[in-house]
Amino acid sequence: MAHAFTRLLLATEHSEHDTGAEALAFALACRCSLPLAAVLPILSNPEYEALAPQLAAHAEAQAGARLQALQADAQRAGVALELQARRGPEPWVEIVEEARRLASELIVIRRRGRRGLLANLLVGEMVRNVVAHGPCSVLVVPRAAQMWQRRVLVSLDPASPDMTPVCTAAAIAADCGLPLSVLAVAGPAAEAMQHAERALQQAWSAARGFGVAIDAATRVGRPHEQVVAGAKQLGADLLVIGRHGSDSLARAWLGGVAQKVIGLAEQPVLVCVTPSPPSTGPRT
Repeated sequence: MAHAFTRLLLATEHSEHDTGAEALAFALACRCSLPLAAVLPILSNPEYEALAPQLAAHAEAQAGARLQALQADAQRAGVALELQARRGPEPWVEIVEEARRLASELIVIRRRGRRGLLANLLVGEMVRNVVAHGPCSVLVVPRAAQMWQRRVLVSLDPASPDMTPVCTAAAIAADCGLPLSVLAVAGPAAEAMQHAERALQQAWSAARGFGVAIDAATRVGRPHEQVVAGAKQLGADLLVIGRHGSDSLARAWLGGVAQKVIGLAEQPVLVCVTPSPPSTGPRT
């Protein structure tokens, strides 16, 4: 894993819903001998603090207790934790901005949070926004998930020439000594199958230099169903998918295939983001 990511950021509210993400982030930091940054977003705004100072003070005390508890958990796990609390009206914005500030390469985050009116969402709203807007790759972790030990599966988008997800999956598989499965899902039309086969050939060429055992397959059907079923059939315990395009395209894509894969998979799902080229003009 050290060859894939070196700057890790755990995003957590240190609730019961975050236990899987915290445990996996600790495991990654220990395995790669890396320090771990963590951000704890705290919901806050000036109007709330002015109108309800007692409630705001109570929330601040609770946040302090969560910070101390998280730091203690990290010490027990043998992890050097650099912990930052960020306050704002939108927790996902604070997570994304902290990732930008730290130039993070990977955000580790839970899949869903508190149950309520949005309980039926496959992916929590905060998480969905972090994945869609984050400046780096995001590892979305179900509550009961563990560190991968059996197989890495990467799902191709036959319409995209970007091999970043394949190379990232291959680097992780090589570092962990695991086999790599490459999966392309296509429609039943002959042209779609040809696109999928070409994508698999490109993926094979991109991954073989990492020295891992590779198998590749094409499946026909609805993409999210085939990816989830393929992972279960192959015994993969890490799924890798890509996020490509501009923010608007990424959000639209996340609302379809990616969101369903993240929400239905039993395994952690790594949403791979291709690094953007540095801007040469003024920022607007």
